[in-house]
Amino acid sequence: MRTKKFISGVAIALLLNFLLENYAAAQQTTVDSALLDRVTELEKQSAYKKSGEDHFMVVGVATLGFAAYKSTNNLSGVSSVSKGNSFPDADNYEFSPMLLWRHGDKFLMEFEPSFNNNGLSVNWADISYFAAPNLIIRAGYFVLPFGTYAKREAAGWIDKLATDPMGIADMTPTDYGVEVEGGLPMGNMKMNYDVALTNGNQLNADGTLTSGNIVDNNNNKTVTARLGFLPFSNSSLEIGVSGMFGKVGNQASPIQNTKGNLYAFDLNYVKNFSPILLNIKSQYNIQDIGNVNYISPVDSSNYTFNNHTTSFFAQCSIRPVGLQGFIKNVEIAGRYTTFNTPANSTFGANQHSFTVGLDYWINWRTVFKITYDAYTGNSTGTEALNSFTGSTKTNTFYLQFSIQL
Repeated sequence: MRTKKFISGVAIALLLNFLLENYAAAQQTTVDSALLDRVTELEKQSAYKKSGEDHFMVVGVATLGFAAYKSTNNLSGVSSVSKGNSFPDADNYEFSPMLLWRHGDKFLMEFEPSFNNNGLSVNWADISYFAAPNLIIRAGYFVLPFGTYAKREAAGWIDKLATDPMGIADMTPTDYGVEVEGGLPMGNMKMNYDVALTNGNQLNADGTLTSGNIVDNNNNKTVTARLGFLPFSNSSLEIGVSGMFGKVGNQASPIQNTKGNLYAFDLNYVKNFSPILLNIKSQYNIQDIGNVNYISPVDSSNYTFNNHTTSFFAQCSIRPVGLQGFIKNVEIAGRYTTFNTPANSTFGANQHSFTVGLDYWINWRTVFKITYDAYTGNSTGTEALNSFTGSTKTNTFYLQFSIQL
């Protein structure tokens, strides 16, 4: 009797153990199957690149070279001659990697630090939102839409000559704010627009302007806008008009309501007259600052002047792209520039330069340049402010290599 009961107990125990082991195995199989399905799904997602997902890219520009100059000065009645050279062309050396991060289909983040002239700076840092096919909204630190040279043409691998036209880029600030830009069809014509609201320029004690300040010096914002018109169906010609309007005075001083009004007119013409490609660019800037009483650095007395500045350049280049061999990669360029700053100020001068160059295009984004620049400047300052009076003539020879990374 006891033996039967013992055998029955052992049989029941074995049966329960068998059932529990099979249940646990089934549970483990279910868990393993679910985990495997999840891992497989994650692997598919990581392996499959959907259109519009995040994307990171590094591009940029690098420019370096050699410059040698001879300067003849006749300042305040004293004549002198100076010579010098630099490698790698300190006035135009630049290494600027641009970091681009696309977040989905709608957002693009841009950041471009720059090492140039022995210092580190930031060219721009902004976020763009592509709201519609003809509408981009941007915010951050960016080049203002004033003319076209500073925003479109100043990069070393785009510019045909080793130097910038005097005053043109200087009068186009980089500033903090928001921007809206886009383009619209007008039948066979086209139009583009670019409008920005920023902190604006700030007036210095000598009548010059500075920009790019993250803290505004008054309660007023500056509006900058450019309209571009392309009258031909082949878009060979673009004509643009720009304006920049806002207060530049410090609200804590008597000149707080001083306004700065700037205007720019630009032209860009590119046309292939086989076998020659013709490229013409031009821009004219006007800067007017309201009347202000300034303090003399000599005796602290008050003085004033008509704070009116103009800058102009016209440039032409030709390249025989329709020919074969070495010659199709060669381009000849020439430019005339004027830059006139206010008379009777500490920085008044009438300046002009003739610049010619020979370029060899290794490919569409890599160029080697030989440039010669002849500059003449006549001071229009006043001795009462300890300003130099006289003239300067400088001839400079450049060798430059530039590449878009």
